[in-house]
Amino acid sequence: MYTTADFKKGLVILLDGAPCVLMDVSQHTPTARGANTLVKTKYRNLLTGQVLEKTFKAGDKVDEADFEKRKGQFLYAISEDEGAFMDLESYEQYELGSDIFEPVKGYLLEGAEVVLGVFEGQVVSVEPPMTVELAISDTPPVIKNATATAQTKEATLETGLILQVPPYLEPGDRIKVDTRECRFVSRA
Repeated sequence: MYTTADFKKGLVILLDGAPCVLMDVSQHTPTARGANTLVKTKYRNLLTGQVLEKTFKAGDKVDEADFEKRKGQFLYAISEDEGAFMDLESYEQYELGSDIFEPVKGYLLEGAEVVLGVFEGQVVSVEPPMTVELAISDTPPVIKNATATAQTKEATLETGLILQVPPYLEPGDRIKVDTRECRFVSRA
């Protein structure tokens, strides 16, 4: 059992029978005398992917989810919207559908290490590393002196992911990509 004092970003709790990860937690103290402190939360349901908000009174208790994070590996893409993953502890393989695979497929090459979120023996989430190294497969040539401000150009990476990169990068260059914000970090 967790109380509202234990709430922090990233904690997984059980709400309405589903594991939910807290994305934002804030406390509000009403000005009226004798009023309870309120704890406002924003959370993602890991089974449905919905982002919801809920307010608790200070001291409320919630159940702990039967949720654990395990080291895993991306094996291969089965189709455009399905991927095969392996648990590196038990060597069990999972085929995950588009609801879990779609958000992370642009960051994963075969053999990439990931973190699998397991709820009651079922994989409900996949977290790629914070940064990944990918090669640029296609990008337009840069036009020199075309603008007075700093510019970027669109690049397609080897996984099919499209993002903005500095103009000096060419096809074949390897770059680091931030997976939380889908942005260019540096040259690899």
